[in-house]
Amino acid sequence: MTNTDKSLIEAHCRGDQKAFGEIVHRYGDSVLGYLIKMTGNKEQAEDLFQETFKRVHEKSHTFKGTEFKSWLFKIATNVTYDGFRKKHRAESQGREVSFNSMNDEELVSTVAEDNSFNPSVATVKAEQVEQVRHAVESLPDKQKAALVLAYYQQLSYREVALALDCSVGTVKTQMYRALKTLAQKLPEVEL
Repeated sequence: MTNTDKSLIEAHCRGDQKAFGEIVHRYGDSVLGYLIKMTGNKEQAEDLFQETFKRVHEKSHTFKGTEFKSWLFKIATNVTYDGFRKKHRAESQGREVSFNSMNDEELVSTVAEDNSFNPSVATVKAEQVEQVRHAVESLPDKQKAALVLAYYQQLSYREVALALDCSVGTVKTQMYRALKTLAQKLPEVEL
């Protein structure tokens, strides 16, 4: 019998360390993927991943609902926004903050997916991946969060609304604006 998310959280609150490990195992890849898409930087995402699960651990007693995944992504989103604020503060104070946002592993896996490897096609595809990544990174934070949660994490609009603490209508608006912006920035890229 598999444990529900709620039963795992309840067990964790009672001191069961294995329950928390199961939560991390169950959702770790999704959360890390979300954070990488939000930040464009694997190292920064890994730091935010640690902070996300630290907060889940600390706040687990506050979880009362049945929508654990949305609650988890709400924490991850808040951690991401906190990270953005810290980065902007550091930049505004004149400290150089640079993140190498090119993820070589992602590029290699994208090229490797094309079984009929053709260097010119691979180059065009790699350029398109880079254009899409830059365009997504340039979106306002709320649009980017809605897009990444709905598209990459495949959460329903209702789950995205819970994660972002807004209405479903707001999620639809953010998605519309994000997709409209991406279509304008990427007219020649097949989305």
